[in-house]
Amino acid sequence: MTYFFFILTSALEDFQRNKMRTILTSLGILIGVSSVVMLIAFGLGLKAFIKNQFDSLGSNLVYVLPGKILNASGGFRSGGGAMSSLKFDERDLTELKKIKEASYVVGAFNKSVNVSAGTKTEDSTLSSTSPDYFTARTIAATQGRLFDKTDNDKRSKVIVIGPKIARNLFQTEIQSVGKSVKIDGLGYKIIGVTESKGGGFGGPDFDSYVYMPYKTAYVLNPDKSFASIFLKADTEQIIPLLKQRISQTMLKRYKEDDFSVVEQTEILKTVESIFSMLNLVLVAIATISLIVGGVGIMNIMYVSVTERIREIGIRRAIGATQKDILYQFLAESVLLSLIGGLMGLLLAFIVVLAVRTIFPAYIDAFSVSIALGVSSAVGIIFGVFPARKAAALSPIDAIRYE
Repeated sequence: MTYFFFILTSALEDFQRNKMRTILTSLGILIGVSSVVMLIAFGLGLKAFIKNQFDSLGSNLVYVLPGKILNASGGFRSGGGAMSSLKFDERDLTELKKIKEASYVVGAFNKSVNVSAGTKTEDSTLSSTSPDYFTARTIAATQGRLFDKTDNDKRSKVIVIGPKIARNLFQTEIQSVGKSVKIDGLGYKIIGVTESKGGGFGGPDFDSYVYMPYKTAYVLNPDKSFASIFLKADTEQIIPLLKQRISQTMLKRYKEDDFSVVEQTEILKTVESIFSMLNLVLVAIATISLIVGGVGIMNIMYVSVTERIREIGIRRAIGATQKDILYQFLAESVLLSLIGGLMGLLLAFIVVLAVRTIFPAYIDAFSVSIALGVSSAVGIIFGVFPARKAAALSPIDAIRYE
């Protein structure tokens, strides 16, 4: 124990003599470790964000989508099936409502629109749907009310908007209720504002959505079609039976490859697997900087060996063995890597803490172990070559070295 303490103390004393070189050498490891840790943290945050988004959409949902979007292994299918131009209509909605295992059947048609109030204009997504949409997806109104069956049957020119678009157009949510806006040049009255559901970061921003009764929206949707239909089951246990009933109903009108029946968890798993693979690629790219940092440490240690040849000769002359010299330089290399790793970990913690206010990134124990383990491994791998060179020096030649 005393021996290793001496080796570490000796290494730290050398760092004290060359502070700037120590900092610059550790910089490559710092950048590499912080990059890897932050990418893992952002990947974990992205998974949590996606899961929260799906949870906010409601539970026990089964989607009917055009085309075959999933392959046999559960991933997204490439090719024409996923890009099907098939659109559903009210007849499909009526037939699916006959399924007793479904508590709600909701069709939706989404379209990018411009919403104007006075001189202000906001980009938004119009979701034309039925009143059951809000119940099935547990969306409540914080101001005003949600549209109902009467509004849909009468094709009332009313809308419900998300809180973000309400604030952008009218400063506060409460001020927006009762106001009129124009959507693609047509006038509509705001009757309610939904609670915040979040979104963004490349996904749908539900707080900027505009909801309209689907019959009212026929003027903006002349095909009177639905891009998707979703059904809600009372319990998770009946979802397999519900999917079977849906397929039986849809096959009366369409071919098997014309549509997909997908439960929410299947979509979630597929999306998560895609982002996990993307994150893995990014982490692999970030490790290149760790290799560069390791090469930097190796170069500096070779320079250190050259500078301290006489010191090595004197140590050998007074009794130090080759193993002692090997351990000394290897300890310096590992410590340099660990210093860079700890500084990189600290930098990653600071960045993640700053980002957590807007995005649920977090650092787990796995990330910390990866940071310290990889930085130690880099120090050992790239430090062993200069350490062996130092240990192999002849004491007499080392002392004579000028």
